Amino acid sequence: MTSAIKSKAATLSGMGTRSCLTIVLAAGEGTRMRSSRPKVLHTIAGRPLVVHVLQAIRKTAGSVAVVVGPRQERVTETVMAALPGAAIFVQTERRGTAHAVLAAREAIEKGPDDILVVFADTPLICPTTLARLRAPLAGGASVAVLGFRPADPTGYGRLIMDDDRLLAIREEKDASASERAVTMCNAGLIALRGDVALSILDCIRYDNSKQELYLTDAIAIARAMGLEVAAIEAEEDEVRGINSQAQLAEAESALQKRLRAAALEAGVTMVAPDTVYLAADTKLAPDVTIEPYVVFGPGVVVEEGATIQSFSHLERIRIPKGATVGPYARLGPNADIPSGP
Repeated sequence: MTSAIKSKAATLSGMGTRSCLTIVLAAGEGTRMRSSRPKVLHTIAGRPLVVHVLQAIRKTAGSVAVVVGPRQERVTETVMAALPGAAIFVQTERRGTAHAVLAAREAIEKGPDDILVVFADTPLICPTTLARLRAPLAGGASVAVLGFRPADPTGYGRLIMDDDRLLAIREEKDASASERAVTMCNAGLIALRGDVALSILDCIRYDNSKQELYLTDAIAIARAMGLEVAAIEAEEDEVRGINSQAQLAEAESALQKRLRAAALEAGVTMVAPDTVYLAADTKLAPDVTIEPYVVFGPGVVVEEGATIQSFSHLERIRIPKGATVGPYARLGPNADIPSGP
């Protein structure tokens, strides 16, 4: 366990006084998706990946910069619809993660206390984890990274530790055999103290096998400057990235489990939870009953005591208190549903 994990309770109490710039990297092409749609516009629970991330960072209480690739007008439109105050920056060439962050140099130069770098293809990240990632900066660290322990670490960069000190992040292709045996992996998300961020980022060089600017090099550079670095650990599901249709389906499954669990905890009855599909914005009141094989599209509100019978599909509709719909109902915004007794 890292020192940042041990001390996070103390540092979280001071987070509200620190300004934050969150940089969302949305420039990846996602060629393994085998789709003409930009990767970050693929959806889970009826919401684009990038919008899930934007929803998670709303509670960081700071400015947001989104880095997109060239000719990605659809991504820009989606971002601005979800978060109108976001600043858009274009990474004209794909030359690594640090290169993408530096595309937002203008925003960094405004001098926020903290800079939080997140990825638009990690839709399951939680606001509490982002707060934990920032916490070491309030406690004196200059850089903090998010790590996790995957069931299969193949392909991930490794967090090279000395007891509770983070020494470096090594990309797998550049790692030694002993470093590849490390189970603590890099989730990609990173936080930097604003007053040293550009000093660190500008020292990153193209001296690796892919000739790219690796954001992960910030760790070794910060340590060489005599600065403190920290590591925070998260669950694998929360930081899973998406680069293929198979990984998209896995993320959908993980999110559906999370949404169902929250609904059950809130007092919703589900006869067969694994057969119910929820949208990210589905609102279910207590004492709602949902029978097997029900699909909720976007924009559905179900009031207290209503029952949704089997094989129904609802979208952009409010189901009034005590109403019963279905079975085999397909209802949209123009449906008129009477309330129950």
